[in-house]
Formats: sequence, C-alpha cells, structure tokens
Amino acid sequence: MTKKSNLTANSMTAFARVQGDNSLGTYAWELRSVNHRYLETQFKLPDKLKVLEPALRERMRNALARGKVECNLYFKANESEQGFIVNEEKVTALLAAAQQLNEKKSDIAPLSTYELLQWPGVLQSVELNIDAVAESLLESFDDALLKLAEARNAEGQRMTDVICEKLDQVDSLTNQVKLNMPQILAEHQKRLEERLAQLSVDVDHDRLAQEIVMLAQKVDVAEELDRLVAHTAEVRDTLAKDEPCGRRLDFLMQELNREANTLGSKSIATDSSQGAINLKVLIEQMREQVQNIE
Repeated sequence: MTKKSNLTANSMTAFARVQGDNSLGTYAWELRSVNHRYLETQFKLPDKLKVLEPALRERMRNALARGKVECNLYFKANESEQGFIVNEEKVTALLAAAQQLNEKKSDIAPLSTYELLQWPGVLQSVELNIDAVAESLLESFDDALLKLAEARNAEGQRMTDVICEKLDQVDSLTNQVKLNMPQILAEHQKRLEERLAQLSVDVDHDRLAQEIVMLAQKVDVAEELDRLVAHTAEVRDTLAKDEPCGRRLDFLMQELNREANTLGSKSIATDSSQGAINLKVLIEQMREQVQNIE
C-alpha cells in the first residue's frame, strides 16, 4: 500500500452543489470545474439575477487560479414574493369612466371584477426584491465555492500521491542505471575485445584503451542521471509550495522527458535502454496527472 504523501496540489477537476430555501425562495448552485490553461468562467443565471454575475466572477477569481468553471443557478421565488397588486388609480379611473357611460345610457352592463382585472395596467406583478435575494444567494454561492475548493483539494491530494509514487520509482530506476553503468561498460569492453580476437588481427592495446575511454565518455550518462534526480527533487519542492504549481510541474515533466530521451540515445546495453523506456513511461504517467493540477 502506497504511503500517503504530505504534499498537496489542487486539482482543476471537481464538482460542487449547494441547495436550500429561505423566505425568498428555493435555490441550487452547481459548479463544475475542468482543466484549462487559464481561469475561464461561464455563468447560467435566471434573467432577473444576471446582475449578480460581476460579483460572482470576482469571488471566483479570488478563490481559483486556473480551470474552466461552469456555474449554474436554479432559483424559484416563493409565491408570496411573486404576488400581484392592484393599481387603484387605474381602477378608480375605469369606474369613473363607466359611471359616466351609465349616466348617458342606462342599459349598459356594469363592469365585473374579472373585466376590471383584465384591463391593461390594473393588475401588476410584485417585483422581486433583488437586493434581498442577492445577499442570500451570494452567501450560498460562497458555500458552493468553498465546497468546490475542498473537492479540488481532495482530488489534488490523490493526484499528488500518484505523482510522488512515480517519483520514487524514477529515483529507484535512476539509481539502478547508475549502479549498472560500470558493469555495462566492462561488458561492452569485453565484447569488443572478443570480436577483435575473432578477427585475428593485431591490436594496438594503447589505441584500444583510448577508444574505450572515448566510448566511455560518449556514453557517459552521469550528468543526465544527476539531472533526473535534481528534477524529481524539484517536483517535490514545487508540490510542497502553497500556491498553484501546474505550469511549473508541466515544465519539469518536459525536462524529465528530455533527460530520459538523452539517456536512451546514449544507451549501449539492453538494461540501460529498458531503463530509459521505463523512465519515459513513468514520466508520461506523471504528466497525465499534472495536466489536471491547478
């Protein structure tokens, strides 16, 4: 079982939902976040509540650094908040006009209540108290944003654990290649001498020694191995910082891959070639995790 790392980076992938009701109505916030180079926000709000968008966008910028975030608000006002009022001035004017007609012609039927209410401007809907609703919804949005951040942090912890496990394997492989290099060079020298012996040619041993030294220098991977160790240490240091680190980690994955490629190109034995391939596999697995880190 892999030991849990004490390092933590935030993921850009998460979901949060907060719902509730109060005297103003029922609501539900849904926030979805996926990876993105920058912070991109999309809001879907009821038409009457679109005035909240600037405040919501500012809150999100203060809480998150990267990711594409979709924010949906579902809101239904209470019926008491969606009532109607009668325009008494309009009703008084209509009744006065009807009375004038009745005085001129007695057989005109009086206006019914239904007819009065159907007259344009008599019945008016109560406007939603946007200020009161806004205050309540912004508070609940902060709760949803906090839940999203917590979910991103939890997912980031899981990804960090995977990356640290791969880093340990990279260090182990790097160390194994370093330990095997003297034996690889010795075996290569032995094979070279055996081939020359099979050809039955006179060999200048001093010249042979020079060629072997030149070969050892050409295939020397000590610098690449040291850089691999340095890069894995830098990845751990980056993960330990309490700040967005995805872009830095992505750069370090490129550097790790560069060293693994060089290691493979200098390989003169199956063991070191396989080691370089295994390193590239591990680095690619880490890179897939890094793509989702904030």
